[in-house]
Amino acid sequence: MIKNYLKIAVRNLTRNKIFSLINIAGLSLGLTCCMLIVLYTKDEISFDRFQEKKDHLYRIKVTLSDDKETHTIGSTNAIHGPSFKAEIPEVHEFVRTQTSSFVIRKGRELLNEDVLFADSNFFNVFTMPLLAGDPKTVLKDIHSIVLAEHIAEKYFNTKDAVGKALELKIGDVFETFTVSGVARKCPQNSSIQFEAILPFQFQEARGWTDHAWLGFYMNTFVLLHDNTNYQTVIPKLNRIFKSKSADEIGKIKDFNQKISFSLQPFMEVHLDSESSELRNGLGRGGSPVYSYILSGIAIFILLIACINFVNLTVARSLNRAKEIGIRKVVGSQRKQLMIQFLGESFLLSFIAFSFALLLTKFILPTFNVLTNKELSLSYLLDAQLVTGYLLLFLVTGMIAGFYPALVLSGFSPAQTLYNRTRLTQRNYLTKGLVVFQFALSVFLLVGTLVIYSQFNYLTNKKLGYNDKNLMSFSTGRGGPGNETLATIMEELENTTGIESVAAFNGHYNGTGAEVNGKRMDFGYIGVDDHFLSTLQVPLVKGRNFSRSYPSDPLQSVVVNEAFVKEAGWHDPIGKEVDFKWKNQKMNVIGVIRDYHYASLKDTIKPLLLTQDPNYRLGTVYLKLNAANIPETIRTVEKIFRKHVPFMPFEYHFEDAANYKRYESEARWKQMITLAAALSIFVSCIGLFGLATFNAETRVKEVGIRKVLGASVSSIAALLSTDFVKLVLLAIVISLPLSYYAVNVWLQNFPYRIDLTSWYFISAASIAISVAILTVGFQSVKTALLDPVKSLRSE
Repeated sequence: MIKNYLKIAVRNLTRNKIFSLINIAGLSLGLTCCMLIVLYTKDEISFDRFQEKKDHLYRIKVTLSDDKETHTIGSTNAIHGPSFKAEIPEVHEFVRTQTSSFVIRKGRELLNEDVLFADSNFFNVFTMPLLAGDPKTVLKDIHSIVLAEHIAEKYFNTKDAVGKALELKIGDVFETFTVSGVARKCPQNSSIQFEAILPFQFQEARGWTDHAWLGFYMNTFVLLHDNTNYQTVIPKLNRIFKSKSADEIGKIKDFNQKISFSLQPFMEVHLDSESSELRNGLGRGGSPVYSYILSGIAIFILLIACINFVNLTVARSLNRAKEIGIRKVVGSQRKQLMIQFLGESFLLSFIAFSFALLLTKFILPTFNVLTNKELSLSYLLDAQLVTGYLLLFLVTGMIAGFYPALVLSGFSPAQTLYNRTRLTQRNYLTKGLVVFQFALSVFLLVGTLVIYSQFNYLTNKKLGYNDKNLMSFSTGRGGPGNETLATIMEELENTTGIESVAAFNGHYNGTGAEVNGKRMDFGYIGVDDHFLSTLQVPLVKGRNFSRSYPSDPLQSVVVNEAFVKEAGWHDPIGKEVDFKWKNQKMNVIGVIRDYHYASLKDTIKPLLLTQDPNYRLGTVYLKLNAANIPETIRTVEKIFRKHVPFMPFEYHFEDAANYKRYESEARWKQMITLAAALSIFVSCIGLFGLATFNAETRVKEVGIRKVLGASVSSIAALLSTDFVKLVLLAIVISLPLSYYAVNVWLQNFPYRIDLTSWYFISAASIAISVAILTVGFQSVKTALLDPVKSLRSE
């Protein structure tokens, strides 16, 4: 009996090839999209679950607030962890981590390597398996180093590297470090990421650490004792900070900043926006908002696919009314007819699910590149996911087969044989589902257009300086002194292909001073007198630094417009900036136009430029002539290697670095675009199927109209109008919702596009055009049929 049902099901599928193809393709695409997004979301929420002590592990965070703003950072100071452990009984262990970069010598080759400083108990607190070495002792010796397995192979061509030596450049000399352990490569779903680890005590022994309560520049993690409520520990952190920092705060006049400490469960670190950038041992974080958006898209596209599947199966079943009547006349029971319909529905579902798995496997490598992950199809072999997909398979097949089976099998043979059957009079369900799926498609189209435009805006907006053909390289930690740097720059200035040369201290720092009678926080950098001209940052008031003024390095600063505004100055030239913490007063000699020295995701903050001789100018900017850049770079490298033989030559272009800041937005632009295209495509598959069915059921009506003189265009319009109305209704429903959603998303960007009507009109036009093409093709095809063929049985 089952074999007979299967034969009939296969025969019906092959007889109606177009219908079967549409149904299988639509459901397969929807399932593929869902599977890919499930893989992504599962990976995001699986971060750090392998950590054995995750339930008692916390990251210390600091909230800084004043009269104008509040922001939370994940940075602490070297003194915080030891002090909290000493005075809070609930704190069992603490681990400090800080990232640095070192030159490692491998034979004659010099390589730059990111190295993580960590306390000696790192491997006791974090579950990061060692392939070789004792977790308790690998970081005890300050000249020991732990390598990840791939780094060990890189330097020694084997993972068996314990006891081998590496030379790291410390200051002006290379020091020998012994490999004490080899760690397994950090899992991709680990927030903690490292390639090599040095003992934190090494930099403490060298005096590299700052022990100021008001300094924040590294991560500190604490492991609490079992059965400790971390909320009860937070007040103790703040009480100790208030007591210990009193002397430092007392030295700062009009200190108006509130500082409070908190504990963040380690399992929340990955999806914390504060960890979105690589920082002090933490890998690039995720965004819970984007994960929610992707999950929502997956659900909606799957709903569209399932709706199409059910819609088309139900609609197509009407054409089998006579078959049902004949079967009932020859003795088929209602139960048998229901089993037959359900069997065909489940067979279709099974084929669609099988194709979806094949498609997922085929697309996964491309999806991994797009999402910057290493996802595997094996991730789907999870008990909960397998159960979910089985339920989805059963529900989809059941709904698609049960409704027509129940209704058609209930008709009398007389009704079915005389074509007096209809599933519904007005078919509100089918129409409602068409409206729903096109409303979602329009919603995603608007989102795609807005995200695409915002990304282009971020990557093309004028930054206030010229980053084109602007190359930079660093002389590295412990690089050449000022005299050698001056010699390098002089040679570079005389090099063909280089238009301008400048130097600065390599990164933007944060500090504070007394300005206009109040405490003010700002960014600052050390620069030379060619910095502004090389970057083409214009002065709006005063003058630039100049060698004609020997007192500039100790007495003068240049500030940006945001600094002037924050200070409340009307005439800033000659005004004083009092660095009380280092007993130094500086005078403003110039004001530069605001330029975006950070990402456009942040507003331009107050900035101060100085020539303070305490700042080593270790980064060189070169403005290159576009004529022969590769040859110029080779010349620059020769000059670099001549004067800095023990440093690797690494360079980048500023425009590429600026573009890289928006990698996340670039990925999301592609993903949302693909989602919108897939949503429209799946919706059109369903619309095409319904239009085909509608045309088939109205063939005789079309024949009669043609006999009575109706034109092809009027018939095509008649057949298309109802569907176009549904799409218009979908647009009316979707546009207000999409406006609200994209407007909320744009609020995350201080610099953003104007949300004009163009985005909504374009999305609506695309949806209408696609719908008309989809329905119109089938309508015209039906209108061109010969009326003789459609009316011969009449």
